[in-house]
Amino acid sequence: MRVAYQGVRGAYSEVALKKRYGPGTEALGFPFSEQVFDAVESDRADLGFVPVENSIAGPVGVNMDLLLERPVYAVAEDYLLIEHCLLARPGTKLTDVRAALSHPVALAQVRDFLNSRKIKAVPEYDTAGAAELVAGRTVPGEAAVASRQCAAEYGLTVLAEGIQKSRNNTTRFLAFVKAGAEPRGGKREKTSLAFAVNHKPGALLRCLKCFADHGVNLTRLESRPIASDPFQYYFFVDFLGGADAPEVEKALDELSADARAIKVLGSYPAGPKPKG
Repeated sequence: MRVAYQGVRGAYSEVALKKRYGPGTEALGFPFSEQVFDAVESDRADLGFVPVENSIAGPVGVNMDLLLERPVYAVAEDYLLIEHCLLARPGTKLTDVRAALSHPVALAQVRDFLNSRKIKAVPEYDTAGAAELVAGRTVPGEAAVASRQCAAEYGLTVLAEGIQKSRNNTTRFLAFVKAGAEPRGGKREKTSLAFAVNHKPGALLRCLKCFADHGVNLTRLESRPIASDPFQYYFFVDFLGGADAPEVEKALDELSADARAIKVLGSYPAGPKPKG
């Protein structure tokens, strides 16, 4: 199975997809999320696997937008407990470290650890990319904040592990296929959906009431701006139940009266949440 993800070897997305699909999975890394979707749409990959939200940093907007815009369908969700490690070239001691490279979100999550040791945070585009960068050059006192897997991938030493402030730092991922390639059968316990409302008083309230009236339990609600229509928004919701469940079908039928656009992003089994 070929699974596309954004990042390089050792990225948390690769760690998560191999945890779900097995270590023998062919993981195809791409620099940008758009290229992950391109790979699925062109059949270079069987699945795409992208983060959509983090328990601390919140939604991953670019991937939510792409799930809405592209002809794809979510077929699974998974969660990964994020454990940040401080990695450096062999021979480096923790007391030698003066700068730590990583993605800005990761640096924010380990701020207390870095500040207590007077280590300067240096933003980079990617956690695994930062590890690759540190491994490829010889800058004294330089380290990276990344996954433990990156140590093995790039020949680095783990100087400290579990350095994030929160022990429940969790990222949620969605796996998707191109539209029309959804597997038949299987559990559909959860659905992701996006809709835009008509510009009328109370339109959003009436849309949300459709779910409540039919006993559909929303587990997530957020808004995203519509780039082509300034100061107008799409609303993304997750709820318990498959899109083909009778109560969900009734709710969606009523939703269409007050929503000017609706897209079911996918229905899939509910993934187990890890405990910190």
